[in-house]
Amino acid sequence: MPPLPPDRSTGPSDRFARLRGSVPPQPYTARKITALTANPACGRRAVLDAAGVDKAKLATRIGYQPRFGQSPFALARAHAFEALVKWGSYAELIRLMREELSAPVAEAGVADLGDVAGNTSLAVRELETRHLVGRIAAGDAERLILDRPVLTLEVAGRTAFLEPDAITHRIDGQFYVVSIKSFAAIDGQADPMAVAEAAKQAAVHVLALRRAFEAAELNQDLIAHRFLLVCPKDFSNRPYGRLVDVRQELDTLAFQLERLRRAEDIAALLPAAATFDIEAAPAHLIDSLDVLDATYGPACLSFCEMARYCRDEATACASPARLGSAVRNAMPGIDSTRTALSHLDGTTAPSGAEAAAVDLLRAGERLRRLRRGDAA
Repeated sequence: MPPLPPDRSTGPSDRFARLRGSVPPQPYTARKITALTANPACGRRAVLDAAGVDKAKLATRIGYQPRFGQSPFALARAHAFEALVKWGSYAELIRLMREELSAPVAEAGVADLGDVAGNTSLAVRELETRHLVGRIAAGDAERLILDRPVLTLEVAGRTAFLEPDAITHRIDGQFYVVSIKSFAAIDGQADPMAVAEAAKQAAVHVLALRRAFEAAELNQDLIAHRFLLVCPKDFSNRPYGRLVDVRQELDTLAFQLERLRRAEDIAALLPAAATFDIEAAPAHLIDSLDVLDATYGPACLSFCEMARYCRDEATACASPARLGSAVRNAMPGIDSTRTALSHLDGTTAPSGAEAAAVDLLRAGERLRRLRRGDAA
């Protein structure tokens, strides 16, 4: 039976809504964007995120429940700590700004952008955020903290609405993104891996703020290249703050976003019957997933809900990627380790596209033998 033709009957928004089904879309977050840019060649994740599919529920539906994520207790602790930082019109944050940013303020006004005149629409909140940022940059507003602002960023051809914890302004003439995390800093030192992940996510918000300034033709020098990380101090809940430089993360993020393929172009190649509705039959979901190219690597297991499924898929077809990006990159043009081994032992002859990779593998094998002292 020939494959079904691509579905070109609807526009991108309608197509993504149909693929997702009747459930509400999952929003883009800084965490999702950092995961997506960690593997920009993965068309499967690009489409699932653009469609707002709940990947954890999708993976569970097809028998591959994710084995990572925050516990309910950790989430409750995170919410309690965030509430503490924001209590009393951000009294603790103002204290940290005096200590870490030398902001000469005893108190500050707060613009709550969680709703705008009772409207909680992301689009309306983003518009109000841009309006306030413009007034602040022009020196027409005296507020110091923007609470729950909304920024936008284009990701794989789709607009992502992002919600930083807060943005401070007019501190030495610059805006600072604030990130509130619940991992502790013991004797002034937090878990390096947790700080690195927080920096990647903060870089998403800083880049989105830069895009807002660029669209409004504002001076981007007003945006600090550091963000204020707020976390619990030692074994208490007392907030501790430190500034973290994200220039390297910003450069990496901008580069990876440029590499992302447009999700709507990939989705347009899906057959009309494809669906990622978690109410659909598992076999139907798997058929739809198989149409999308995935770029699996062992690192995916730490950040992607679909990784266990993609790993089994890569193992079944003996994909070099299952052994890591180093192996995959050393075998360009060869899509299977079985194929590579058959070329190396002379069972099959490599094609023109595979010959260069096979020559490199043979050279590597000779060097390995020389190092072991076997034979030239």
